[in-house]
Amino acid sequence: MKILVVGNGGREHVLCWKLAQSPKVSKVFCAPGNAGIAEEFECVDIPVSDLNGLAEFAKEQRIDLTVAGPEAPLCDGIVDVFRAAGLKIFGPDKYAAQLEGSKDFAKNFMIKYNIPAAKSKTFNAFEPAAEYINSEFAAGEQGIVIKADGLAAGKGVLVADCAVDAIEFLKGCFDGAFGESGNRVLVEECLFGEEASILALVDGKTITPLASSQDHKRLLENDGGPNTGGMGAYSPAPVVDKNIMEQVTSQVLDNFLVGVKTEQLDFKGLLFVGIMVTDKGPKVLEFNVRFGDPEVQAVMMRLESDLADIIMKVVDGELADAAIEWSDDCAVCVVIASGGYPVAYEKGYEITGLDAAAATGAKVFHAGTSKADGKIVNTGGRVLGVTAKGSDIKTAISNAYSAVEKIHWQNCIYRKDIAYRALART
Repeated sequence: MKILVVGNGGREHVLCWKLAQSPKVSKVFCAPGNAGIAEEFECVDIPVSDLNGLAEFAKEQRIDLTVAGPEAPLCDGIVDVFRAAGLKIFGPDKYAAQLEGSKDFAKNFMIKYNIPAAKSKTFNAFEPAAEYINSEFAAGEQGIVIKADGLAAGKGVLVADCAVDAIEFLKGCFDGAFGESGNRVLVEECLFGEEASILALVDGKTITPLASSQDHKRLLENDGGPNTGGMGAYSPAPVVDKNIMEQVTSQVLDNFLVGVKTEQLDFKGLLFVGIMVTDKGPKVLEFNVRFGDPEVQAVMMRLESDLADIIMKVVDGELADAAIEWSDDCAVCVVIASGGYPVAYEKGYEITGLDAAAATGAKVFHAGTSKADGKIVNTGGRVLGVTAKGSDIKTAISNAYSAVEKIHWQNCIYRKDIAYRALART
């Protein structure tokens, strides 16, 4: 079996790595890939935005299965293009991908199918949204969440505890800070509790959750600083105990599947559910229609089953027959980013210590890297995801940071408290 993975981040690196472990897989391509992926697999210089070019490559190479990693090509309709060409691809079609591409679409879906979530209102203009925010704080709300409606690479969200900050961010949305994604905004109540990530496979008939995980969205320790695409993750997440998982399954996943069937959505892919575990039970923060990054690094480190076989069963509508087994070990992923991320950052610095980090037993997944003059350099905000396992969460944390400390480039940064909530629970 030949597989094509579309994307160039850490998510795509771990997917290539895990898919290649299948005895059924003879070759893995990645388009366009990055420096780390290129050291292990064949990278193809086709951008994720060139949907027709990707489909042509898949036809020429007789690719048996394509896995689209990022949200942008999914929301642009890569599944529609590939299916029209008679190619097998993992993911929802363009219409169903609105569950991530439009927060308003997702919210209406949640309401219609009784999926617990924060109350919210959608606005297409600044003035009424600002008036609503002021009225909510005047009524005693302790916080407000503002979300740009469209894709914003994980940065189009603000959790504000005062009207001044909320309205300043709101103004940025309508002034073009997030392009067309900010032309419409959702203003939501702020949910309080502990966040967790639930990844679930969906084939239109069956929905199967994967191992739980928890991301660290904020840039700084103790969840300070601005939101990012994710500074680290770990699996499993102790906050998702048996009782919470039963609630997520019955109230969220089962209801989601009812919605998929009722709306006849073409969804054969991965549902990412961001939840907040509140004192009233789990509530949905967001839907994504692809593997979360860096959650997928931690989750895939624990998967003991054949990922290629599982994904092919999803595409063929046979998810109910898939055997999915997990290691009892814990896994931790620590993201190392460029200084200045998530705003402005310098790139082109040589990265050292990669071999030494790998020698510790950890796996270094590349995200924002490329090669220049034979050296691996940083080219993105989030650059590496250093991932390690351990028999317990404390050991996994120690193993991950032992590897992280071997790696360096000028002004690189990382959080030193990944999985701190899990430690507190143990």
